Order: sequence, then structure tokens, then C-alpha cells
Amino acid sequence: MSTSSGSSPLAGTRNPSHGAVRPTSGPLNLAAATQYYQREGHLRVPRSHIETIVVSGGENGGHDGVKAEAEEHHLRLGAWIGNQRSRATSLPPERVEQLSAIGMRWT
Repeated sequence: MSTSSGSSPLAGTRNPSHGAVRPTSGPLNLAAATQYYQREGHLRVPRSHIETIVVSGGENGGHDGVKAEAEEHHLRLGAWIGNQRSRATSLPPERVEQLSAIGMRWT
């Protein structure tokens, strides 16, 4: 398992006990939820589920125009989905819209 927490704005911190990335914001988790929904057809994600996504590198921060390699991220998607559901009333409207658009059932 190769997880990098380079300088990508989507990078998170590594959870040593699970080897999973704990993102500092929602974009990675939203991408993971979208991937899960496309594969499974629902967002009834088991709480312990860890979703692996690959984020393409793009330009390496403009350093010599070198293209960064793709990064694999292991996300605690089940916990994140559960937390979003339980916090639905306090989430920003944009987050509710984004999750609803990819098939989130709030109850």
C-alpha cells in the first residue's frame, strides 16, 4: 500500500492505526462517494468500509513542469457517510446538494 501525503490540496493526514487517509476537507471523500455509488448503485456504505481512490497528479506544483504521479488514497468512506447523515442539518447547503446529486439517502 503506497499512500502519499504530498503537497496536493486534496491530501490528508494518514491514520496510522488503519493506514487510511483522514482528509482535511470533503473533495476526496466526495470523489470516493461518487466512485462507490457508480460501482455499487447506492450509498449504504458499511461504517467500516475503506474506499480506495486514485487522484491523477497533474502538474507538480509548477516545479520544472514535471507531471506528478497519480496518488492512491484510502478513505474511511463508511464513517464519513455516516457522519454526513448524522450532521445533515448542520452541513453547508452545497454539501447537501453535492451528496444528494450522487444518490445520498438522508434517512
